[in-house]
Amino acid sequence: MRKPGAFALRAMLLVTACSAGCQTSSRPPAEQIDVVSIRAELMQIARAEQRYLVMYSKYGTLEELQKEQLLVDAPDRRGYTFAVAINGTDGFTVTAAPADPAKTTWPTLSIDQTLQVSEKGRSG
Repeated sequence: MRKPGAFALRAMLLVTACSAGCQTSSRPPAEQIDVVSIRAELMQIARAEQRYLVMYSKYGTLEELQKEQLLVDAPDRRGYTFAVAINGTDGFTVTAAPADPAKTTWPTLSIDQTLQVSEKGRSG
């Protein structure tokens, strides 16, 4: 029996989350799926930042997190570009912005050391 891939696991989590009380959205289904996936990637990166801080007393770049194998996989880009801004040991912000020209109206998402994901810039 084959193990489910990362995408299949995310899809199962999305179905489970939605069956537990998903709010209807005006977003097209493809956008909803990608935004949920990007939120999960941001949370994974933020948790890796927390572990890196414990190990090195500072936050790390995406490359440093991957080098230390704190990220299970490279971020699933889904038409987004990920960037990390580090403020010494005070905090970090990871931003995922649409890079795919077909997704220019989709939101930019970010997370910081508080583990709160925020969205901005959605239009259309």
